[in-house]
Amino acid sequence: MPSRQKKVIFFLAGLLSFAAVLMVAASVGTQFWIKGTILCKTGAQLVNATGPELEKFIGRINYGLFHGQRLKQCGLGGRPFRFSFFPELTGVIPTSLHASVILFCAAMMVFSSVTSGFFMYNAFGSPYETLHGPLGLYLWNFISCFCGCLVMILFASEVKLHRLSEKIANYREGSFVYRTYSEQFDWSFWIVLFCFLAHALNILLIRVAGIQFPFQETKESDVITGAVDLMY
Repeated sequence: MPSRQKKVIFFLAGLLSFAAVLMVAASVGTQFWIKGTILCKTGAQLVNATGPELEKFIGRINYGLFHGQRLKQCGLGGRPFRFSFFPELTGVIPTSLHASVILFCAAMMVFSSVTSGFFMYNAFGSPYETLHGPLGLYLWNFISCFCGCLVMILFASEVKLHRLSEKIANYREGSFVYRTYSEQFDWSFWIVLFCFLAHALNILLIRVAGIQFPFQETKESDVITGAVDLMY
């Protein structure tokens, strides 16, 4: 591939990585990772509510990684309440798992920034060593993909396996029991998926630019030199 086209591909990939950094940073601070509805099971059982009457016992909940809000309804109107995970819910939620999600979000932002910088370096500079050359482009994108994958898996397991929404809904509730009525991932979660796919696309763009996958060089080329093979 001509050098100019390769630089254009690297520049576009760098912009895509930088956009991923901004989107992950924006999504981490929002409360739009999960949205759903919660049912006041105790109140609904007391009056044997069914059909349209059940709507009076269904509230709403939405939250992110640091804070959220819920609206509880037990037949007498809604009770809005805002909450923070730290330090309010540390004794209720799986704290280590939740902290791991935040940690890997931060790691994804860091490595996406590094990926963007290295794409720009390869677009406008002359790579001279492994981490600046072809191997580095694959390495940093793979790490960013891995971090994004862990964020989605850990957060999904926290929500689904540990029933996070129910734990939040029943926080400081002695007389009423709440159950999850409906639940779905909100747009901040899907941003992480988009950033994961963006880095996967970057890996394909690197290959389209004519750079082989790591460790696919022939043995003959390995015998010639070490440093020369890493340049292009």
